[in-house]
Amino acid sequence: MADEKPTKKTLDIKRRPMPKQDHHERIKNFEEVALGYPVPTAREEASRCLDCKTALCNKGCPVGIDIPGFIKRIVEGDFAAGIRKIKETNALPAICGRVCPQEEQCEKMCVLGKKGEPVSIGRLERFLADWEAGQDKIEIPVMAPKTGKKVAIVGAGPAGVTVANDLLILGHDVTIYEALHECGGVLIYGIPEFRLPKSIVKREVDYVRRLGAKIEMDFIVGTTRTVDELLEEFDALFVGAGAGLPWFMEIPGENLNGVYSANEYLTRVNLMKGYRFPEYDTPVKQPARVAVVGGGNVAMDSARTAVRLGADEVHLVYRRSRTELPARLEEVENAEEEGVIFDLLTLPVRLIGDENGWIKEMECLEMELGEPDDSGRRRPVPVKGSNFLMPADAVVIAIGNSPNPLIPMTTPGLELNKKGGLMTSPETARTSKARVWAGGDVVRGAATVISAMGDGRIAAASIHKYLTGQE
Repeated sequence: MADEKPTKKTLDIKRRPMPKQDHHERIKNFEEVALGYPVPTAREEASRCLDCKTALCNKGCPVGIDIPGFIKRIVEGDFAAGIRKIKETNALPAICGRVCPQEEQCEKMCVLGKKGEPVSIGRLERFLADWEAGQDKIEIPVMAPKTGKKVAIVGAGPAGVTVANDLLILGHDVTIYEALHECGGVLIYGIPEFRLPKSIVKREVDYVRRLGAKIEMDFIVGTTRTVDELLEEFDALFVGAGAGLPWFMEIPGENLNGVYSANEYLTRVNLMKGYRFPEYDTPVKQPARVAVVGGGNVAMDSARTAVRLGADEVHLVYRRSRTELPARLEEVENAEEEGVIFDLLTLPVRLIGDENGWIKEMECLEMELGEPDDSGRRRPVPVKGSNFLMPADAVVIAIGNSPNPLIPMTTPGLELNKKGGLMTSPETARTSKARVWAGGDVVRGAATVISAMGDGRIAAASIHKYLTGQE
């Protein structure tokens, strides 16, 4: 009947699960664990979106993706329009869909989450990116006329690649200087193959190359050439050098053989392909009992890597309880499925070696939780007299990183913040030095991929205004 009211959409409060490798099989390989949505499942999950008039999910996205816009295209079956919508603001959708903490950002804001489970925004983003790759036809956006301005970017990680993407589309020439022999930053050396296949990182970086970026590898800014020397050639410069300086606990025994920073451990495996010995002659020691100290995503990556390298036992040693683990819940659950042993409320206080200088055990304290600290998590307090020894023939320290001091040391005029990173304006990403911008982990310390990309978008917009005289 013409005067009938439209029926109200029924709430679908249960999200569609992501297919993944069985844990009995995946611990034997480095292939991707999560397998992605097939088309019917993606469209079912997308149809849960309420297409809210005021889309709160958009406010949770650091790069400002039109989330209901791309999800609507999936419902309609117009996947090309969907990926086009994402790429208006995000140059790395296949990566973000895999490793970004959506549960703390866009999905946390989803209205459906108040009555059930939020829409799987990250999985749908990944679906579109993988669909596009499967078409073997990557669409290049409309490019602005060339401005004749030149921008140097230090670091080919998420922040640098985002700045390059945005500035190239706006018509500027971009050269990226990367210290390593492959692009991607933490995406290529830090995050394991089973969570983020390197072929995907290379595919996303190649997209920026196709937009016109020049990339110089094995180029260490601060040694090969300084920032000031590059500024003689370029109109502006962006520093996205990441946070490659690992933290240690500063306890006795950290200089023993078999004690690694998570940076070294994961770089040996991921970038140098240590897990593919003898095809790659960069072997990684395969100890029987590994202890990983820390509770974040890097700690989970290290522990799950050790499982795949054949350790008999892998212990994750964390000073708080499971509730306070900073890692994504999905990664914690994967680690548990794969047999990682969680030694919670445990704090290492000394590393003990054998007569040959190799780690053989850790002295630890039991902890209990006190009042909340500045992070909002309950502060761990040692239990007196609770010391005990934990056998270990390898220890991986995964408690955080700071920016490498090389660029500040070789660049007069760059002010540092309290974390040892570069001081920048939150509104523009400008540093204290003229014509220099910065973003990502080199500013924040170790943070998320999407936060680095958000900084990159802010910096690119500010650099564009500067280069075109709009400031």
